[in-house]
Amino acid sequence: MNAVIKKSEKKLDIHEVLKWLEDDNMVSDENAHMLRTLAVGKEYQEKNPLCVIAERQWIDQRNGHSLLSLDVLTTWLADRVKMPYHRIDPLKIEVAKITSVMSYAYAARFNILPISVDEKFITIATAEPFVKEWEQELSRINNQEFKRVISNPDEISRYLLEFYTVSKSVNRAESEALGAGNEIGNLEGLMELGRAGKLDANDQHVINIVDWLLQYAFDQRASDIHLEPRRDQGNVRFRIDGVMHQVYQVPSTVMAAVSSRIKILGRMDVAEKRRPQDGRLKTRTPDGVEIELRLSTMPTAFGEKLVMRIFDPEVLVKNFRELGFSQSDDERWQSMISKPNGIILVTGPTGSGKTTTLYTSLKQLAKPEVNVCTVEDPIELVESSFNQMQVQHNIGLDFSTGVRTLLRQDPDIIMIGEIRDRETADIAIQAALTGHLVVSTLHTNDAPSAVTRLMEIGVPAYLIQSTILGIMAQRLVRVLCPHCKQETEIDDVTWKALVKPWKPAKPKKIFKPVGCLECRNTGFMGRMGLYEMFTFSDKIKDLIVDDINMQNLKKLAMSEGMRPLRLSGALKVASGLTTVEEVLRVAPPVEH
Repeated sequence: MNAVIKKSEKKLDIHEVLKWLEDDNMVSDENAHMLRTLAVGKEYQEKNPLCVIAERQWIDQRNGHSLLSLDVLTTWLADRVKMPYHRIDPLKIEVAKITSVMSYAYAARFNILPISVDEKFITIATAEPFVKEWEQELSRINNQEFKRVISNPDEISRYLLEFYTVSKSVNRAESEALGAGNEIGNLEGLMELGRAGKLDANDQHVINIVDWLLQYAFDQRASDIHLEPRRDQGNVRFRIDGVMHQVYQVPSTVMAAVSSRIKILGRMDVAEKRRPQDGRLKTRTPDGVEIELRLSTMPTAFGEKLVMRIFDPEVLVKNFRELGFSQSDDERWQSMISKPNGIILVTGPTGSGKTTTLYTSLKQLAKPEVNVCTVEDPIELVESSFNQMQVQHNIGLDFSTGVRTLLRQDPDIIMIGEIRDRETADIAIQAALTGHLVVSTLHTNDAPSAVTRLMEIGVPAYLIQSTILGIMAQRLVRVLCPHCKQETEIDDVTWKALVKPWKPAKPKKIFKPVGCLECRNTGFMGRMGLYEMFTFSDKIKDLIVDDINMQNLKKLAMSEGMRPLRLSGALKVASGLTTVEEVLRVAPPVEH
C-alpha cells in the first residue's frame, strides 16, 4: 500500500519510462541502455522524460519507420497510465476563464494548464500522471472537481506562458484604463474613450497584446483577424479556411487601445474614428518570415471595427497546379497570359482568390526584360518585381487616372485592380489596342456574364470582340484533411444534380470529412480553387453583338471546352480533394 502511495506522488522517472517503452517494444535495448548511461546529469532530472526521449529522434520499433515524436510518446503514455489524452487546441480555450483558476506561478510549478471550466468540472492538462498534490488544494480554492488529462508537455509550457502573459496584459491594461477615469456608460462614452486615448496605445501591455494576437493568427493559419467592439466586451475572431472562429474577448477599453496601436503601426489617422480607413503593415515572424497585413476600419455603434487581412508570401511561390488548376486549366491560362496584348479578366466575389491568381501570374511574367505595372485599391501585397501604384480618391487618383499615368511609363503588362466604370474600361481597352497586355478583375457570377457586365457599363460589343483574350471565373473550396478523411459513397441522384447537364462517370468512391486533432475536428485543412476558363475563339467573337444571346454564348463556350465551376468542383470531388456540399456551397448552378 505504501509503495502505491509513494509511486502516486512522484514525477516520471526516465529509467522507468525507458523500461515501459522496452516492454512495449517501442525502443531497442541498445538505445535504452545508451540513454540510461547519459541520463545522470541535472538537466535530465529537470526535463520531462518524454521530451528527453523525443529529442533522440528514435524510430518506433513497432513499425520501423515513424519517429517517436513527442506527440506519439504523449499518446502512448496516456494509454499506458489509463488516462485520457488531449491535444490542446488554443482556439477552443477561453483564456479569461482558465487563467482565473490558478496563478501562473502555481501552474508553472507543476507544469499544469487548465483547458476548460464548466459548472461541474475544471479540466487540467498535465504531463505528470502521478503528481496529484495540487489537486486537493485547488479543489478547496475553486470548490469544484477536477478532471486530469495527459497532454504534450512542450505545448503545456508554451500555452501556459502565452495565455497567462496575454491575460495579465489585458487585466493590467484594463486596470490602467479604469484608473485613468475611463467609464463606458453609454454609446457616446465609448466613442469618446478612443478619442481621448487615456489608455495609451503605446502602453507596454497593449503592445504585448498586439504582438501575441498577430503571432497567434500566424500560428493558426488565419487569413483574417477581426476586432469587433461591443458594449462591454469586444470580440476577437479569426477566419481559418474560410470559417470564422471566436478567439478571445477583451474589455472594450482594451479593444479601443489595441485598435489604436494597430492603426499607428499601419500609418492610419488614430484620431479619425468616423470615417472608414485603409492601411497596411509588414511584420516579421520569429522565424524571420516577412508577412504583410492589409488593414480596414469601419465605424460601428460601439467603436471602430478593424479587420486585418493576412497575405502569406509563400502563396506567390506556388505554381498554378498547387493553386488548384487542372492540366487543361493550366494550359488554357498559360496560352492567355503569354499573348503580347489584349485584356484578361478574372471574376468572382470578394475572397475568392482573384488577387492570388493575378499576382502569381504577374510574378511568372515579371522577367527582367518586361515592365510590369499595377494600379490597385489598395495594394494587396508589395512585390519588388512590379511597379505598384495605389488609388487615392482624396487627391483624384482613381483607376482611370492611374492607368493613364501607367501608359506614359512604358509598360509591357498592366494590372488594373478592378474595372468598375466606363472610364476605366475605356482606358483599359485603349491600352490593349496599343499593344499592352492588361489583366483585371470584375465581380460577376460566372465567366460569360463578364461580357454582359462590360456591355452594361457601356463598352461596345465590337471593342469586347477585338480586345478580350479570355475570362476566368473562380471560387475557393475547403480541402479535405488528408489525416482523417474517410471513404464514402455517392448516390446517383446527388451526382447527377452536381454535374448536370454533363454526364461524366460517377466515381466509385468519394470522401467525407471526419475531424481530427490536425484539422481541429473540422474535417478540412486549407483551400484550393475551382476555375472556369472562357477563351475567346473566332466563333465566340461572332456571337458577341449588341443584342447578345447569353444562352447561345454559354452553350458554344462549353462545346469549346469551357468547364463550368460546378463541373470543375465535381472533378475535385471525384479526386477525393473536397466534398459535394463544399462545391454546391460556392459554385453557382449552371443555367441550361
